[in-house]
Amino acid sequence: MSLLNSAERKGKGQNNMQNVTVGDIREALNGQLLGDDSCLDTVIEQVDTDSRNIHPGSLFIPLVGENYDGHNFIRDALNAGAAGCLTAWEPDELLPGKFYIKVDDTERDLGNLAKWYKGRFDIPFIAVTGSVGKTTTRDMVAAVLSEKYRVHKNQGNFNNQIGLPLTLLDLDSSCQMCVLEIGMDHPGEIDYLSWIIQPDVAVITNIGVAHIENMGSIENILKAKCEIFNHTKPGAPAVLNGDDEMLLSVRDTISNPIVWCGCSSVCNYRAVDIESDGEKMIRCRVEGPDGTFPLEIPALGEHMVYPALIAAAVGAHFGLTEQEIAQGVLNFVPTKMRMNVLHREDDIVILDDTYNANPQSVRAAVLALADSSCRRRVAVLGDMLELGPLAPALHAGIGELAAESGIDCLICVGELSKHMTEAAENSGMSEVYWRQDKKEAEAVLEQVITPGTTVLVKASRGMAFEEIVGFLEELVPPRQN
Repeated sequence: MSLLNSAERKGKGQNNMQNVTVGDIREALNGQLLGDDSCLDTVIEQVDTDSRNIHPGSLFIPLVGENYDGHNFIRDALNAGAAGCLTAWEPDELLPGKFYIKVDDTERDLGNLAKWYKGRFDIPFIAVTGSVGKTTTRDMVAAVLSEKYRVHKNQGNFNNQIGLPLTLLDLDSSCQMCVLEIGMDHPGEIDYLSWIIQPDVAVITNIGVAHIENMGSIENILKAKCEIFNHTKPGAPAVLNGDDEMLLSVRDTISNPIVWCGCSSVCNYRAVDIESDGEKMIRCRVEGPDGTFPLEIPALGEHMVYPALIAAAVGAHFGLTEQEIAQGVLNFVPTKMRMNVLHREDDIVILDDTYNANPQSVRAAVLALADSSCRRRVAVLGDMLELGPLAPALHAGIGELAAESGIDCLICVGELSKHMTEAAENSGMSEVYWRQDKKEAEAVLEQVITPGTTVLVKASRGMAFEEIVGFLEELVPPRQN
């Protein structure tokens, strides 16, 4: 069944939730059926949470946010074709031919329904969290496992308390593996999502300062990420970054068997002889428990060895051969706006890494740009948000790195990025621009992008830097003298 809403549903085939009736839902949620009970045997094939995107015969679940309450749109959803709804309110009027299941908390019961539905599938569930690289690691693990199994995974950013349950409600009988990315921005969220998933494998990519404004300290971030282990199945392996000092500190605090991945000698899956062709491929050898094998990773940046190693460890755990692992990594395709490499016919390359940004991911992206084989390297970087009091120093650190890395031109956008600009200039970088907004930055790009340029575009989600990527895709640059 397809339960994703709005843009996430576009282009996704419509499947059906299997053999779920109104009576099943009422029983699973211990809800109260309002009105007559003639609908108990009605089959519900989909769940919708957006009254503007209703599918005929669906269950509408109204969600409550800071500035909205979906209960106000129940009538609209039912009139648009939903068969019925959950509700935490006592409706003033019951529409004829529609069912209402009264529950205590509609958002919590979306999770409860997903957990109940997931229990119908006797397949492994792999959970992936971390500060940086969650989506890439999820996609890499799914690509490797797909060499042998039919794999289900989150679409886009469906990794929170709404999106993850919807992803699980999208399972069908063809699925043999499920790879789930878990996000968070406050304590307890990973605990809740892990409780829903009950992981067979738990992955943490790294620990960084993303969301530190909400979390207070990196120690609190580590503690929150480790909530993933609260509900793992007995004996479930923890696949962890062995080059991350914060993660190394948990080795004696969790009961899960640990598989370390990275470049250091402690790692069970270790990358050696790493090299880049500067265009589209990272190559290395993997030293694993059963021997050494070559790996080609279709991406830029040495940091890409980490998701590949994690995917190799997970693949081996589920019985894939070294050849299947290598082929799966080679078949990896990144999710949109996660370091997508866009080649233009005029020898201009756009590195679209616009989905989000934090200091770790920006550093990795700048180093990937610096490693690219091109005539000219330009970085367009915007504000990194949710860093709290650390924001000025962390932006300055990126400016220093940009100067030291040897890229040719840095264009900074946004108030926080002033710190990036000043640090780059103070570190001796000559071609540095600061602009207030994207439109002003585009005027600079018209002058500095010439054939033979590789341009990196990256900022936090709130900056909407995909608009700059769209501009670059249409830009007619000045010819090189």
